[in-house]
Amino acid sequence: MSAAPHIELNHTVVHARDRRRSAEFLAGILGLEVGAPFGPFLPVDLGNGVTLDYYELRDEPVQSQHYAFLVPEEAFDGMIVRLEEAAVTYYADPQHTQPGRVNGLFGGRGAYFEDPDGHNMEIMTRPYVRP
Repeated sequence: MSAAPHIELNHTVVHARDRRRSAEFLAGILGLEVGAPFGPFLPVDLGNGVTLDYYELRDEPVQSQHYAFLVPEEAFDGMIVRLEEAAVTYYADPQHTQPGRVNGLFGGRGAYFEDPDGHNMEIMTRPYVRP
């Protein structure tokens, strides 16, 4: 059996009712910048070669998705502060039953929150351990 090729995610489209509002919200929480429009897309570069391309859905509802971000331990507290300053409730669990708390999964810290379109965003300082 040959080795699997090295494949990296380059970009993904994030549907939004207002691409600017949603892109600026996430970029602000993560401490990033919103890029210049690229056709119908408004990009947020995550700094690891992956871009979230925000795209407006004007005539149909936005289907909620889950986006998880591995963030540096030293940046996590600032993100929690920015969520609090924006009056956005964060949760320790993906079901949003533990408000105002962070989790300690896999020896790190993590939290979940909704963006303006109902996407379930996750910030975590350690990747999940897979068997």
